[in-house]
Amino acid sequence: MTISVHTNKSALTALQNLNKTNDELGMTQSRINTGLKIGNAKDNAAIWSIAQGQRGDIGALNAVSMSLNRAQSIAEVSMTAGESISDLLIQMKEKVVASQDPSLDSTSRTALDADYKAILRQISQVVQNAEFDGANILDGSVTGSIRFLANADANAYITLSAKNMSLGGAIVTLAATSSITTVTLAGTALTALNASIANVNQSLGDLGAQSRQIEAHNKFVSKLSDVLQTGVGNLVDADLAKESAKLQALQVQQQLGTQALSIANQAPQIILSLFK
Repeated sequence: MTISVHTNKSALTALQNLNKTNDELGMTQSRINTGLKIGNAKDNAAIWSIAQGQRGDIGALNAVSMSLNRAQSIAEVSMTAGESISDLLIQMKEKVVASQDPSLDSTSRTALDADYKAILRQISQVVQNAEFDGANILDGSVTGSIRFLANADANAYITLSAKNMSLGGAIVTLAATSSITTVTLAGTALTALNASIANVNQSLGDLGAQSRQIEAHNKFVSKLSDVLQTGVGNLVDADLAKESAKLQALQVQQQLGTQALSIANQAPQIILSLFK
């Protein structure tokens, strides 16, 4: 090998190896700091692109979960109100049946009618207050149903049907002006009341079934999001135990490389001994 003061091949080789070790050490330290083996497109463009696509789906599923949570809350508020209406209708039935007693005097009948109308007003209040986040499916403000997101592509939906429980409607057929001041009026009210009780209970069954469907789908969306998170982790997460071992090895290599470069840099000193 030619001995030259202009070109020190050994030093150049040692420097290249040291630079390579430093690059690997920097990459390993980055993985340890971030916990990611693929932190950006430069690390691995294909895997990074796939991971970003999955992250987009995860974000979309978060929006779906929020929509389903809202649907579930609306359904629960509506069912609670519906159950209260069912209980109030049962209380009314007691008043109506009692008012059909022909032996009652006008004072007792008037008192029963007052209680009856008070419960009617209470039903109206329950219907008006059965609202969550601006949505009320019991007061007739919603026709048909409300649709909620069901998938990340926003092209599938879960519906929650409106159940108009306002007085004088198709479900609660009792009119707001209903009265039981006479036996005849009480008989008419009883017929409407029995139909209303059956209608409300059927509507609550429908709401319960839809609420179960929403809850089940929400759980599925949550599990799907978790699976996607795990999949992204499998693609980009660093094995920190492996990186820790690699870090120690690279630190030793860095020290050895530095010493090798130092020795190689001293090689031209041999030339001086030739001219003594």
